[in-house]
Amino acid sequence: MTAPDPKADLAFCLQSARDALLWKLEGLSEYDIRRPLTPTGTNPLGLVKHAAGVELGYLGDTFGRPSGEPLPWLGDGAEPNADMWAAADESRDRIVALYRRSWAHADATIDALALDTIGKVPWWPDGKDEVTLHHAVVRVIADTHRHAGHADIVRKLLDGAVGMNKGNDSMAPGDSTWWEEYRSRLERAAREAGRRDTD
Repeated sequence: MTAPDPKADLAFCLQSARDALLWKLEGLSEYDIRRPLTPTGTNPLGLVKHAAGVELGYLGDTFGRPSGEPLPWLGDGAEPNADMWAAADESRDRIVALYRRSWAHADATIDALALDTIGKVPWWPDGKDEVTLHHAVVRVIADTHRHAGHADIVRKLLDGAVGMNKGNDSMAPGDSTWWEEYRSRLERAAREAGRRDTD
């Protein structure tokens, strides 16, 4: 058994979430990575743009390590949710490159500071704004995995691709017929439960 290495564990979990989120863009058209696929506008490229800002904020600014990256969509006067979608002139390459730079900046913060280092989250209320680096990293991991899950669902809606990455779909084995039968069985169970609920 190897000795515990909390930073390495956190870094592994964070990187797996980052990789999963970026994989959801692979093979999609410019239209499909921007399409609002839920009533609240969830779209794959917007999730990546949001995740970049989260990392730069929590694992940069919070610990007095600003990145210098211009993020106008998070500035004063920006429209609500401006970080959750990409304008037509914001290229995929630009947003992905920003996300990768945010990783490097966040990773440098994690490497440079002890996990018990205290930072101040600029957008949290005074007096309730202190956070340890450990807490901030866990928060970013949770947020990134949450959004990777959102991206997984919207990607299924687009072309049926599922899973953590191309070589690891984490799904039960089965062809399209098996999945159709499985989904039908779930629908029947839901309808049966719904009927009992109305009796």
